[in-house]
Amino acid sequence: MALTLRSSTSFINLKDTKGLKTPDNFSSTIFFAKIKPSFRLRAKSLMQEAQFSNEKTLKSEGRTNEKTEKLHAPSRAHNQNDSTRVPVFVMLPLDTVTHGGSLNKPRAMNASLMALKSAGVEGVMVDAWWGLVEKDGPLKYNWEGYADLVQMVQRHGLKLQVVMSFHQCGGNVGDSCSIPLPPWVLEEISKNPDLVYTDRSGRRNPEYISLGCDSMPVLRGRTPLQVYSDYMRSFRNRFRASLGSVIVEIQVGMGPCGELRYPSYPESNGTWRFPGIGEFQSYDKYMRASLEASAEAIEQKEWGSGPHDCGQYNQFPEDTGFFRRDGTWNSKYGEFFLEWYSGKLLQHGDRILASAKGIFKGTEAKLSGKVAGIHWHYRTRSHAPELTAGYYNTRHHDGYIPIARMLAKHGVVLNFTCMEMEDQQQPEHANCSPEGLVRQVKMATRTAGTELAGENALERYDAGAYAQVMATSRSDSGNGLSAFTYLRMNKKLFEGDNWRHLVMFVESMSEGGRITILPDCDSSWTNLYVGHIIKNKQKNALEVTIV
Repeated sequence: MALTLRSSTSFINLKDTKGLKTPDNFSSTIFFAKIKPSFRLRAKSLMQEAQFSNEKTLKSEGRTNEKTEKLHAPSRAHNQNDSTRVPVFVMLPLDTVTHGGSLNKPRAMNASLMALKSAGVEGVMVDAWWGLVEKDGPLKYNWEGYADLVQMVQRHGLKLQVVMSFHQCGGNVGDSCSIPLPPWVLEEISKNPDLVYTDRSGRRNPEYISLGCDSMPVLRGRTPLQVYSDYMRSFRNRFRASLGSVIVEIQVGMGPCGELRYPSYPESNGTWRFPGIGEFQSYDKYMRASLEASAEAIEQKEWGSGPHDCGQYNQFPEDTGFFRRDGTWNSKYGEFFLEWYSGKLLQHGDRILASAKGIFKGTEAKLSGKVAGIHWHYRTRSHAPELTAGYYNTRHHDGYIPIARMLAKHGVVLNFTCMEMEDQQQPEHANCSPEGLVRQVKMATRTAGTELAGENALERYDAGAYAQVMATSRSDSGNGLSAFTYLRMNKKLFEGDNWRHLVMFVESMSEGGRITILPDCDSSWTNLYVGHIIKNKQKNALEVTIV
């Protein structure tokens, strides 16, 4: 499902430093002991799995006594055709910066970045957690761990995407560590629980501050919007020299998982399970007051309490009066409520992005905003899970054009998930259509005139997933992708077949999504020599090992 997967936080580690240079003097080459046999990766088509065939061992040709094989980026990777090239970034682990504010496992990070550079990757993405940077008190920022990362990324000739993560880490799919909101913010929430999103039964969600109080001075004299702006301004001031050169993109967090949405499908404590419809998050006192005011403004006071027939988190659309085929969603009241609910979300995004635009103006760093790929029950009329998340998208109403236009207004790239998913892979009962959803969003960005970037939603290493991303990256229908960010760097990524798939994928994306064959040895035009790493065999032969 198209959730933001938070996967393993492991790095590629230095197991044995014998024969290795110090971190500050790493070259851009990783050395692997020669392993037999090798495999050749062939791509049959965009929509098929890559197949492997055993080949003859590398002939000596003057390298009989060579003990290592070099892994370098293909020399023609990125500048062959800039008009169709799609740069690939890789998300770093969630705990890249520790709770103490320092860079986590710097030697391991150094080796990992070296490997990614070797593969031809454009750069990496990191979450700049509000809960870490401003945890010591209001306006007390600690950027030092991120400063060390910026320097390391620059040293390897990579680029950096930084997420302004105003949400908590923990409680969602794949969250492998816990980073709550700043302690002083949690203290304010304990005094006033209505600062966070609330469902119809009164369940509070501490992932993100409710947008209902965006303009209220509820955080020790500052509004949430002021707090977000001060945070981004501090980041700009600290990294001004790197913005536009090393730090090429700022993704502005606007909700749970950094996405512009309501936390309508929380997995913590088993509250929600795929493919449930989720629940509206409009019951804190600030959201209720806004709804009541909107209802009174059109002289429909009775509409100010929210829907009562929308079911529970794990129900299906047809189980409810609101979301069923001809349910309340398609009534005058339903239209009123959904316009208000989705409109509040758009207004929230508009305000944050207006501030970000002003703060980062002149830095040459791109701004982006993330939209969730909620593809389950997409084939139904009401699109219930999208509605509860704040996307007013139904069989009769396009919910993504307004979002794309809001982003375009500020020159912000729309970052969308589930680019790797195929309809045929989804369970029939869930009425999924990730491919249809991606097509709709591609058309919406084209209509609005804003760029589209993509991510994979789930942890995938197979060639079929990469092939689907390449297929959706092209502009055959709607916008093509301006960039792709792979989720996520962990130890599995560096394993033999997985690594080979990534290297071929990066090469193919550099040529506009056309699948290319990545040979084991091709010294005619590049110094790329890739030997297949057999799992659980000859581990001690690796000078740099995956642990």
